[in-house]
Amino acid sequence: MSGQAALRRDVAIVSWASFETPSEPARNEVEMLLPVVQEALGKVGLTQQDIGFTVSGSSDYLQGFPFAFVGALDAVGAWPPIRESHVEMDGAFALYEAVNVLQEEGIDTALVYAFARPSRGEVDRTLALQLDPYYVAPLWPDARGLAALQAQAMKDSGRFGDVPDLPPTYVADGCVAVVLAVGDRARELTKTPAWIRGIDHRIEPPSLGVRDLTTSPSTIAAGDAAGAAGADAAWLHVPYPHQELVLREALGLSGATVDSAAGPVMVGGLERLAAAAAGIAAGKARRAVAHATSGPCLQQNLVAVLEGVAQ
Repeated sequence: MSGQAALRRDVAIVSWASFETPSEPARNEVEMLLPVVQEALGKVGLTQQDIGFTVSGSSDYLQGFPFAFVGALDAVGAWPPIRESHVEMDGAFALYEAVNVLQEEGIDTALVYAFARPSRGEVDRTLALQLDPYYVAPLWPDARGLAALQAQAMKDSGRFGDVPDLPPTYVADGCVAVVLAVGDRARELTKTPAWIRGIDHRIEPPSLGVRDLTTSPSTIAAGDAAGAAGADAAWLHVPYPHQELVLREALGLSGATVDSAAGPVMVGGLERLAAAAAGIAAGKARRAVAHATSGPCLQQNLVAVLEGVAQ
């Protein structure tokens, strides 16, 4: 399955802010999000009333109660009524929706945010709920165990040399907010917009038994559609270290500078897009790839290409 944005209007990342901690027991989602959202908007002199579209990424399973994403809207303010949406995925996929909405005339700005507090529960049991409901989920495999299957398959293939050992599953609480703007509006808001030249996401089968875990055809396809070839830097979303080797191969990054990080569940992918935009703004790259993943063993992958030179 695929989703490719047809970019009729130029869209840029113009601002971002993030927060991450091993555990955040003292504040709820709204209290954690509010300063981050305000920081992202404040950097470009905007308020929520200036935003044409708001979209979030999170998982109610991780928060522990239904419609947690609705309550989190208090961090942005839903009155007067706003145009708003939500995806039950990493915030990077919410950004993909925002890019598509910004192709409509009359909407020039968007706010994308993601949040999670997985430290409150058993993240491995929670993540098992996204597995194949008939054959895999009833076994309750933990995320690290599934990643170990992938790492062993990579070792057995002999293609990757030294495959890194697996650390414990990364658990952290956090949130990130990103502001997007279109064309001249982006140029008004910042001198260093990070233009999204291409963005695409692909999804592989949920059954692990029909996939070759040593390759990532979804990343290859998304990278090709987004125009990732020739990038001089990449910011990769890597929940486990060995997965960087698969992504480097899939995206052809042999000559590029690569920055990899895991980040909180549901937040890490959007953080990678923000980090790539920061790299563009700081002059660390002219053309950058940002990657986000979700699901077991790199099941779902999004690739975006960012540039700092305006059209």
